[in-house]
Amino acid sequence: MADSLSLFDLAFPDSPDPALERDHAAGFKGLLCGVDEAGRGPWAGPVVAAAVILDYDRIPEGLNDSKLLTQERREDLYEKILLSGHVSVASASPATIDRLNIRGATLASMVRAVNGLVRIPDYVLVDGRDVPAGLKQPGQALVKGDGRCLCVAAASIVAKVTRDRMMVALEKLVPGYGFAQHKGYGVPQHQTALDRLGPSQYHRMSFRPVRLAAGVPD
Repeated sequence: MADSLSLFDLAFPDSPDPALERDHAAGFKGLLCGVDEAGRGPWAGPVVAAAVILDYDRIPEGLNDSKLLTQERREDLYEKILLSGHVSVASASPATIDRLNIRGATLASMVRAVNGLVRIPDYVLVDGRDVPAGLKQPGQALVKGDGRCLCVAAASIVAKVTRDRMMVALEKLVPGYGFAQHKGYGVPQHQTALDRLGPSQYHRMSFRPVRLAAGVPD
């Protein structure tokens, strides 16, 4: 696990506090960046990371952990985040996940997402327990950050909506697996399709259920 690159940690409560976060952002000239990912657990498809710098004078109402929002609400907030903030997205393919492992691919995608921002952040808040080692900025890991910090919540929404749309597109390329419905997660419908069709090129062979479906022993 990478240690925080900063000499201090910003304090965050158990739920978003817009006034506190605005004060934190002001200390970095507004260039406070939230980072989150979507798709670490699925058996298929990419992992997607998003980096977001919010405009704290135009915070979309209702920002929260993407997992707590309906699809309709996520889609609505996604558009508002893109209109009001600075956003960058990066992904890692199943082949990259198999080569680096899911943790390594996720952290590498996070670094690329931050580096892709038009404005260079001064401080980075990363959901989870890891600060990617390749970040150029000081950073802080924030456990359950998507439910505690607005800019991380915004990143979680962007990553989730982006990945869901990618999986819907994959369903058209390789129909039969149900990607549009379950987004690559290991639900019974997906297992049944794997047993019947075998893995596609978009499956993660480093994940045990996929290997077994391909006839590769442990």
